[in-house]
Amino acid sequence: MATRFTASQSVEIAVPEQPIPIQHYLRQPQRLVKALADNTRIEQVSEEVFRLKMRPLTFMSLSIQPTVDMRVWAESNGIIYLRSLGCEILGFEYINQRFTLNLKGYLSPKEFSTGTRLQGRADLEVLVDLPPPFSFTPKPILEATGNGLLKSVLLSVKQRLLNQLLADYRYWVILQIKDRGLDNDTTELPILNAE
Repeated sequence: MATRFTASQSVEIAVPEQPIPIQHYLRQPQRLVKALADNTRIEQVSEEVFRLKMRPLTFMSLSIQPTVDMRVWAESNGIIYLRSLGCEILGFEYINQRFTLNLKGYLSPKEFSTGTRLQGRADLEVLVDLPPPFSFTPKPILEATGNGLLKSVLLSVKQRLLNQLLADYRYWVILQIKDRGLDNDTTELPILNAE
């Protein structure tokens, strides 16, 4: 029988004002993906699909390393969405055949009188039919351990997002200004086709 583990994580980030609004930056989901994970663990499969090799996870005495295919896309309003498409556990065929990972999330720019803030949420669910001896472990212990593990995964993603996203946004703005020959004192910017 499958055991279900779940975790959710919300994030809110104050965005420092830049000459180019963050909505333009967010129209390039591949930049967000690179802010979420180390480049050595990401492979771009298609325009909107990315394969992420997660760091090894230890559940009780079992160590697994999921590889997740995710679709990441942006709407014209600057909201980025993320959905898992599939997952593979290499080296553990028993678990791989009995493992389902569902990840969905979004990141949305919101305007406030104090400036722009990014608000987001990620929900992660794993269904797995555990082999013996794990299947003999009391369900509350299994669920507490599994839910805690998923929460730590989402927390580490949140920390990386907090550390990397604004730095990459600042870097991107500098590149855009250089590429267009704009100086920092320009008050009016041309309409950017940042797609």
